Amino acid sequence: MFSLILLFCTNAVYGGDLNIEISKRYLNLPVSQKVEQKQMSFSVNGCHDRTFVIRLSAEPEYWVFCDMSAYLGKTVHIDFDGDPAGLSKIYQDDRIAGADSLYRETNRPQLHFSSRRGWNNDPNGLIFYENEYHLFYQHNPYEREWGNMHWGHAVSKDLIHWEELPVALYPDKSGAVFSGSVVIDYDNTAGFNAGKTPAMVAIYTADSPERQVQCLAYSLDKGRTWTKYTNNPVIDSKEKWNSKDTRDPKVFRHTPSKNWVMVLNERDGHSIYNSSDLKSWTFESHVTGFWECPDLFELPVNGDPDNTRWVMYGASGTYMIGQFDGKKFTPESGKHYYTTGAIYAAQTFTDIPASDGRKIQIGWGRISSNNMPFNMMMLLPTELSLRTTKNGIRLFSNPVKEIDSLSENCHTWNNLTVDEANSCLESIEHSACLQIKTRIKLSHATSAGISLDGQHLLDYDVNFNLINRVFYSPEDPTSMELSVVMIIDKTSVEVFIDDGSYSYSMQRSPSKNSREGFVFWGNNPEIPFLEVCTMKSIWAQ
Repeated sequence: MFSLILLFCTNAVYGGDLNIEISKRYLNLPVSQKVEQKQMSFSVNGCHDRTFVIRLSAEPEYWVFCDMSAYLGKTVHIDFDGDPAGLSKIYQDDRIAGADSLYRETNRPQLHFSSRRGWNNDPNGLIFYENEYHLFYQHNPYEREWGNMHWGHAVSKDLIHWEELPVALYPDKSGAVFSGSVVIDYDNTAGFNAGKTPAMVAIYTADSPERQVQCLAYSLDKGRTWTKYTNNPVIDSKEKWNSKDTRDPKVFRHTPSKNWVMVLNERDGHSIYNSSDLKSWTFESHVTGFWECPDLFELPVNGDPDNTRWVMYGASGTYMIGQFDGKKFTPESGKHYYTTGAIYAAQTFTDIPASDGRKIQIGWGRISSNNMPFNMMMLLPTELSLRTTKNGIRLFSNPVKEIDSLSENCHTWNNLTVDEANSCLESIEHSACLQIKTRIKLSHATSAGISLDGQHLLDYDVNFNLINRVFYSPEDPTSMELSVVMIIDKTSVEVFIDDGSYSYSMQRSPSKNSREGFVFWGNNPEIPFLEVCTMKSIWAQ
């Protein structure tokens, strides 16, 4: 009798299974952060399909979902290693749980992309193809914390309004799907093309407890469905570097050499690899001093196509400027920074049309969504440029022009005192999403700035040359004036200084014991210009 009771208790606490005949698009899964992660797996016709960890709970704090479109009419067998009580709460629907409030949740960014449910971090595979901007990204569909790394996928026609598509890449026996990039193989170098349809090829890191390797997958329907290359991995460099850390491949076509170039972070920096077919890769060189998520791109200096430099970039936002011959990057200056704050692991778009000519970047915004069924966001897309400054050639970053399409109800003032500016701002709804453009000139003080609900959005200390505690020296070293663009969302603030020479991003964090609303502060700074616009949501209501 004792052994029977023990067996019953063991099954009740530590595992259960469920068969579901799929008749609707989504399985909605109940989740609570109060329970431990346990393994769940799906099988169809006896064949294993997906395995992930989830905090399944009969008393959910929020719901996540699985898109089951590929299994309509089939029976899915679910095995779960945790408390089986939560299995009874799983249900099918053609809508995700919480669809009625989707994109209108309390802390949902209204100007920035965030996933419907779950966690997101690094942008991956940024590419423009057939009139769509593709944003792939690191994604945990099953809870609001990091883990279960998949590639999420969203597309946009204008870089502003995004449509989230089903998950693009799932983990497999090689490991979780870490960061990478996407190219269009117009010349069919890899042999994946179908007739006149060029393959969209993803190059990504597969992460397992033992090693990190580089793998391929390809799509023939604009990234909607994917096939993984049967001979993965295409690079396994653990023995070369005696380190597990070898990840985040950024691949692009180098026209002069007619080769594919991969920039891969390995141990203490970025390695350069070459390939003619995306499958076989040759190590060429290595640059130390970077960590994770490499990028390498060419830009004209001051807009002159006959005077270009290459930018070698790392996840932290630091960069070097130099020359690149297809095999080796030769630094001329660096490391520099142009942005700080919440940004991490930014990547630039590949294949922007020559008629456009912009180099556009999106970064991960490490900004918590605070107890929502989703977490983190992407920062605004920005246009990068190289310009000559007093310190040499430097990288500049500004919001893409498409952001202005969200502006409405703009109010403009000129030549204001602090009191006049604050009076103007009293009429502004400070909880709204806003774009503020202003110039602030110090006259009687060594510091001045702008606060919102007690949080210093701008704190310029001209004595120590600091903006929000980060060193900043204006192009004119005697200048006492800053130009500022602020874009304020529900949970975030992005600030661009002096036409993009420096930018930063932060969590929106009001202070409970401070004056509400906007305040210009300092000893009599002048406000030569102030414009405030409310911003429309990017989400269709």
